[in-house]
Amino acid sequence: MTQLKDFKLDPLKDLQPVGTDLSRPECVVAEKDGTLWVSDNRHAITRIYPDGRQEQLGTSGETNGMTMDGAGNLYVADWAENKVLKIYRDGRTETVLQDLNGEPLGPVNYVFCDSQDRLWVAISARRHPWFAAAAAPAPDGHVILVDSNGARIVADGITFTNEIRLDRDEKYLYVAETMAAKISRFPVNADGSLGAKETFGPESLGDTHFVDGFAFDAEGNVWVTTVLRNGLMVIDAQTRQAYTIFEDANHEALAAVAEALPKGQLTPEHMFGCMGQRLRLITSINFGGEDLKTVYIGSLAMDTLMSFRSPVAGMPMRHWNQ
Repeated sequence: MTQLKDFKLDPLKDLQPVGTDLSRPECVVAEKDGTLWVSDNRHAITRIYPDGRQEQLGTSGETNGMTMDGAGNLYVADWAENKVLKIYRDGRTETVLQDLNGEPLGPVNYVFCDSQDRLWVAISARRHPWFAAAAAPAPDGHVILVDSNGARIVADGITFTNEIRLDRDEKYLYVAETMAAKISRFPVNADGSLGAKETFGPESLGDTHFVDGFAFDAEGNVWVTTVLRNGLMVIDAQTRQAYTIFEDANHEALAAVAEALPKGQLTPEHMFGCMGQRLRLITSINFGGEDLKTVYIGSLAMDTLMSFRSPVAGMPMRHWNQ
């Protein structure tokens, strides 16, 4: 096992920009040939080719999280219109999910495609707009499973559902509970139903350590972004301890968040005040590069991705060797 507790980076010196003129690059998906697919709130996706050329695809919505299937097509969470879209590699788009039993979906945050082509959809809350669920945290987030039997809720009681992923063996569904500042997981049954929720790692990563995105490495460790702290942590698969790799924290702004939240006075201005010296509300994390040791990080408010080299490879995603 690679020892990660002593792996540290300086966010001002050790991170390299990737891409230019990106707009809300919240999520990134990497392919083996070096192609990157990045969330874009102007069209849907920006495709970054290995030679650096960029192409905008799609016409709809404000893409938040996204996943790639075995054929290389993307499923995206449309954060603006609260639906799940399938975007083909040529930009053709179709709606996959826009309601549940005739009722509108809540804030659609993320979607994950597993080895059986089932879609797992993260719904942050039952309240609109989504910031109401951040300002007054409550366990009203949930997960929808879409399979051959249709769409149904399989997990509930989540405090702001953010990114969700299955582990390598698809035995557990892992969930970023943003406003609980932790990673949770549910055992996955053969029919797609889920067992009881348990915490993976610390019960809380700490005050204002609001988790957003995460990814597995090849050894089962979980790499977690903390959006308001502009930070990256890793939860050790063996010890379940959490270590900080870097932070670009604005401590004055974080103190204001910590004071406003329990009073029900949190505003979007508090959140956007937490931008760091270099990093601005980092969100997703994904491994790429031919050896899966290049790490890409997205954000809510930067015009590039950030990247660095990891001492351990990432867990290959389903599309990696297609």
